[in-house]
Amino acid sequence: MARECARGVESVSGCTAVLRTVPTISERNLVDSESVPDSGPPYAELEDLAGCDGLLLGSPTRFGNMAAPLQYFLEKSSGLWMSGALINKPAAVFTSTGSDAGGKESTLLSMAHPLLHHGMVFAGLPYENFDGSPYGVAHQSGMGSSPNPPSADTLKRCFRLGARVAALSKALSAHNLINPKIK
Repeated sequence: MARECARGVESVSGCTAVLRTVPTISERNLVDSESVPDSGPPYAELEDLAGCDGLLLGSPTRFGNMAAPLQYFLEKSSGLWMSGALINKPAAVFTSTGSDAGGKESTLLSMAHPLLHHGMVFAGLPYENFDGSPYGVAHQSGMGSSPNPPSADTLKRCFRLGARVAALSKALSAHNLINPKIK
């Protein structure tokens, strides 16, 4: 889903996507991983948030909420909040859950809350792209040893969401609205 959102971002002229992940955490809420993952995207740093022009945030659903590692990462962002580093940057969210009643919409909203507190411009899915939730893209992956991959329609929504955030970022940047406290 993240890769398809990234493809959507890069479909907008002049926009580049950067994929990141967050480290796992232990039961004591201490970072439990090496500084660089063995494979996949590198770990996100707060500077990645400060330096981006838009943000697509994804998480698996955990009891109707974002996963603890993402929440832990976002909870460390109060310095960015105090500086206004994310004000007016567009943001969108996506999730995947094991079951139909796994809390997809509440997870999307749980990820939206910190973004709104940061003053970001929340971009859900407009009605013409609607097939699930207006809050973002949600996928039911199934449970067990054979998860269901995202459908073509889900991936199309991810692409559109990425393209929407990129287009909003370009428009807001063109009017010097991104990071008004920093520029």
